[in-house]
Amino acid sequence: MSTRPYRSVLYIPGSKERALEKARTLPTDAIIFDLEDAVAPDAKVEARAILKAELDKGGFGNRAKIVRINGFDTNWGKDDVAAFVGADIDAILMPKVGSAAQLDELAALIPDVDLWAMMETPLGMLNAAQIAAHPRLKGFVMGTNDLAKELNTRFRADRLPMMGGLHLCLLAAKAHGVVIVDGVYNAFKDDEGLRAECDQGRDMGMDGKTLIHPAQLEIANTAFAPSDAEIDLARRQIAAFEEAEASGQGVAVVDGKIVENLHVVTAKGLLAKADAIAKMAD
Repeated sequence: MSTRPYRSVLYIPGSKERALEKARTLPTDAIIFDLEDAVAPDAKVEARAILKAELDKGGFGNRAKIVRINGFDTNWGKDDVAAFVGADIDAILMPKVGSAAQLDELAALIPDVDLWAMMETPLGMLNAAQIAAHPRLKGFVMGTNDLAKELNTRFRADRLPMMGGLHLCLLAAKAHGVVIVDGVYNAFKDDEGLRAECDQGRDMGMDGKTLIHPAQLEIANTAFAPSDAEIDLARRQIAAFEEAEASGQGVAVVDGKIVENLHVVTAKGLLAKADAIAKMAD
């Protein structure tokens, strides 16, 4: 699993130069440069050129740069890929992935770049394991708006109607060491609702959340970062276990709870994540 943080993954339309310029200054861990849903059909070709020129300028710092292309069932998808061969990007994000065969087709067109998959269809949910197992696949992005549409679900704050799909993707991602980021929260002025959904996704095991507005960044960054209390506990667990091992014991006790090797592995992972987040600000 990558130690790069993906607490916040902000969508930026590839057609909007001002938004692309502002993105260079925003405290987001990753940017999805969107050529698909955020760009009107008559602006697709121009958006591709605008985005390529902005990426060539650089200046996006440590932020992961992910380009969401149009699907191969459109007139733009394959030309989108061709435009970014050799570009300074970290990944290509394919929409509506339903099978690993779609990723094979994408992989053949662009070497040496990680592939990410939008998981947003019932078929994608059912084939999540084979998609996550693809040798070039490094990340899942949950497309919860499209998934809700395909499932014909009603909105519920607890997202119960789509939990089956979310959990299938989580299981697949964790089984194959793939990053998984949660879907967007549409009400970008509803801080409490966003915070609740971030907390839910974090507690489920998501690595971060996709966002539609810069105002959502602080809440996501806070929710998906280790808290001071968690960092303190992790350090104490590691120290206590090392002390127990030195005295020939296999377990330790911290705050009245047993600490075994598996807890130490988790604690070290948490500290590594905290360190990676600190480096993002350098």
